[in-house]
Amino acid sequence: MAGVQTAVALRERGFTGPLTLLGAEPHQPYDRPPLSKAVLLGKAEDSAFDVDFEGLGIALRLGVEVTGLRAAARELDTEAGPVPYEVLVLATGAQPLTLPGTDGVQGVHLLRTLDDAARLRPVLAAAPSVVVVGAGWIGAEFATAAREAGCEVTVVEAADRVLAGALPAEVAEPMAGWYGQAGAELITGAKVAGVEEGRVLLADGRTLPAGAVVVGIGARPATGWLAGTGVELGADGSVTADAHLRTSLPGVYAVGDCASFPSARYGTRLLVHHWDNALQGPRTVAANILAGEPVEAYDPVPYFWSEQFGRFVQYAGHHGGADTLLWRGDPADPAWSVCWLADGALVAVLAVGRPRDLAQGRRLIETGVPVDPAKVRDPGTALKSAPA
Repeated sequence: MAGVQTAVALRERGFTGPLTLLGAEPHQPYDRPPLSKAVLLGKAEDSAFDVDFEGLGIALRLGVEVTGLRAAARELDTEAGPVPYEVLVLATGAQPLTLPGTDGVQGVHLLRTLDDAARLRPVLAAAPSVVVVGAGWIGAEFATAAREAGCEVTVVEAADRVLAGALPAEVAEPMAGWYGQAGAELITGAKVAGVEEGRVLLADGRTLPAGAVVVGIGARPATGWLAGTGVELGADGSVTADAHLRTSLPGVYAVGDCASFPSARYGTRLLVHHWDNALQGPRTVAANILAGEPVEAYDPVPYFWSEQFGRFVQYAGHHGGADTLLWRGDPADPAWSVCWLADGALVAVLAVGRPRDLAQGRRLIETGVPVDPAKVRDPGTALKSAPA
């Protein structure tokens, strides 16, 4: 997503020079969200971007893995030979974390790429008992698809709750109930000790039958190949881009899942592994490349969505520095929202089945105006009416 959007944005803004898009996968560039939904369930063959690369003069070099970067020569090393560059944009995304000890074990799957979805589709069609390791966003989405396919589903989470790394306990708690309502079993506080063909072994001695195992325990920036190149990396593996998405090397930018950036809005460095970030960041990169100097800072209100268990969940902002949490509606109902404030202003909103709250809340976050907590709490009052 980030690489394609950067190339398209450069052309849309008037760049006429040669433009090459390198990708390790052999497939036409594709969108990822449909992989856990339509593609996985056989409702779509692929999710290729509707982009006329030839018409835009974008040279696609597919199935070419980049293995190194030599800044002094302004060249990339690839398995097909060196590739020179004048300006380079790193958009290598993230790679899923694997479960230790599962390499080569039959029936263990990840869900990140088109090939992953293609391997999983016939598995789901056979409707086996499925064990999902990880109750984060991807685990919930896969469990939703597996239930729709008619599989028996057990979700195992090492933490004591769902979405442990993403949301506060009180907000995630009502979401745990969605699993049982959808007919999936949720086991929290359970570590996987091992996986053997046909079963998952838990650390407490329990054994779970598993016709298939899907691992969804997070992802890490795909930046290992940059070690020793002079590109500064953070402890989380991300390329530490500046406010203009420039890296520590001249003429090299980074965007999307592989890059973190300093947010003046939130006073911290953010690493955002979501689709909207890979859509918005490229516009900033293109503007700065064409200007030849830093003319545009990147400081978005992060946004993502998740479709799970018949619910549309949306989130905007960053609640890390919030000092107040306010509920809008009852989490036992089909639709509700949560708002986070810092110093009286809205900084994040989570909306379940309330897209208007999300849209209006996102605009309030962008403006940073103080809001009236009483209005924010009232689900019958539009958020756009909440400014104090």
